[in-house]
Amino acid sequence: MNILLVEDDVALANALVKTLTHEGFVVNHLKHGQQAINVVKTEPTDIVILDLGLPDIDGLDVLRAIRQHTAQLPVLILTARSSIDDKVSGLDLGADDYLAKPFEVDELLARLRVVERRSSSSKHAGLQIGDVELDTACYGLSVANEAVDISRREFTLLKALMENAGRVLTRESLESKLYSWNEEVASNTIEVHIHHLRKKLPKGFIKTLRGVGYIVKPA
Repeated sequence: MNILLVEDDVALANALVKTLTHEGFVVNHLKHGQQAINVVKTEPTDIVILDLGLPDIDGLDVLRAIRQHTAQLPVLILTARSSIDDKVSGLDLGADDYLAKPFEVDELLARLRVVERRSSSSKHAGLQIGDVELDTACYGLSVANEAVDISRREFTLLKALMENAGRVLTRESLESKLYSWNEEVASNTIEVHIHHLRKKLPKGFIKTLRGVGYIVKPA
């Protein structure tokens, strides 16, 4: 899952990036609301964690702008504003969840897992193509009803391809789902992940369009 963290408290943001990355999430951090609005409109993002007390514009205005652009992108508000009125305002404007500071990291992780399951379920009730099936709740892969070991990044890569079955995904678009902006990515990284995946999947399941990208054909 690709997370956009919008938080102006640098110390808190750094701690969250470290924790969420350790949990297998891809995290990009911004301090300003207008930057977040621009990124949501131009970069692939799976969920936004949004502080309300931002230095340039109010977080609720950021939420309003996000909802004007898309109704599907999950937004979790993470803020020191803990009054009932603040929570009602955030939820009424379209936030999917609201967590007040201070908070326990375990609770944040649990809420992210809920949002992730809900998002995957709303997009695809079951990701299955032929004999290949992904369990989006448990990060599991089975081929011909046999469980297959798969890493978190391999799962994320295969999930993107299966969700977009019939469409070619470029190497750059796949990299954005697996790595944050500040991570150095070797030129052949996606090719290596694809190579490992192909060993676990039926022959020809992932096809290469040279110079373009990769595609999984629908069943």
